[in-house]
Formats: sequence, C-alpha cells, structure tokens
Amino acid sequence: ELRHRASPWQRNLGYPLAMLGLLALTGISVLVVCFHVLELLLDDAAMPRGIQDASLGQVSFSIFGSFGAALQVVLIFYLMLSSVVGFYSSPLFTRLLPERQDTPLTKIIGNCVSLLVLSSALPVFSRTLGITRFDLLGDFGRFNWLGNFYIVFLYNMGFAGLTTLCLVKRVSWAVQAELIRAFGEDR
Repeated sequence: ELRHRASPWQRNLGYPLAMLGLLALTGISVLVVCFHVLELLLDDAAMPRGIQDASLGQVSFSIFGSFGAALQVVLIFYLMLSSVVGFYSSPLFTRLLPERQDTPLTKIIGNCVSLLVLSSALPVFSRTLGITRFDLLGDFGRFNWLGNFYIVFLYNMGFAGLTTLCLVKRVSWAVQAELIRAFGEDR
C-alpha cells in the first residue's frame, strides 16, 4: 500500500538508487573482508589484536587515507543498521518490535537491552572482519580469542560466504521473478 502511494519519482528513481546503494555497500563490505582474509593468510600483523604504540593522529588507520577512513565509517554505520534490521526481522525477535503508542515497559526494556548488546558487539565485529583497526576506547583487541587465527579466519570466511550467498540469492531471485513477470509466465 505504501508503494502504491509513493510518487513516481520515488518509485522510479529513489527505490532503485537506494537498492544500488545497498548492493554497493554490501559488495564493498565483502571485498574488504576478502582482502582481510588474504591479509590473514599472508601476514600475522593482520590479526585484530590491540594496536601498540600508535598514537591517534600520528598513524593512519587506512591505506587510502581520508577516503579510506570515511569509507570505514560508512561501512561501520551500514553494518550497524543492517545488524539492527536483521535482528528485528528474525522470526524470534519480531515480537520485540515497538508499536506506536502501545509499547509496554517490558518491551521497551527488552529493546534497550538488545540495542545495547548489538552496539557493544559492533567494535569487536568490525575489528574481527578487518573493516577497521581503530581500537576505540574499550581496547577490544585484548580479547584472547582475537589472537586465534582459526577463529578469526573462519569468522571472516563465514561472513564473506554467507553475505555473498544472501546477496546472490536475493538479486538472482528478484531478477528471475522480474523475467518471469516480463515474459508473462506467471499466469
């Protein structure tokens, strides 16, 4: 119903641009993680341990300078938003979604706890995937399991593989459905 009420500009320009932006961000995330997997295989320094003796402002945290740092920020925000959307769209937590002017206090507390856990996991998540090497203030690189090559490697491979599978599945099914609809085979 909302799609039918949308303006032609929104339907013909806004939605496709948003979809292309999401596809581009997902593709860039997968490429960054694949590059990090190659770094893990070739260099032990790519492990997401804490940074020793690197003062803020003296060492660049990105190979591409300011552009790379801006890209890291955009990717971290994208991962944060996609984590929240994925969390609330999972069958187990759809009942936790707040309702307008009718949300009980226990549901509000559950949402606060869920968002706190997701936001606390985001720095470790982005460091483990190799999206950023910035330590933030929590020094999350001190976790013992972040020094285990096999855990970090499998985590990165799992993210890259599952994200690629999901991306291919969504895009190919959408293209397949449009082709079937265009050729009139849906009747």
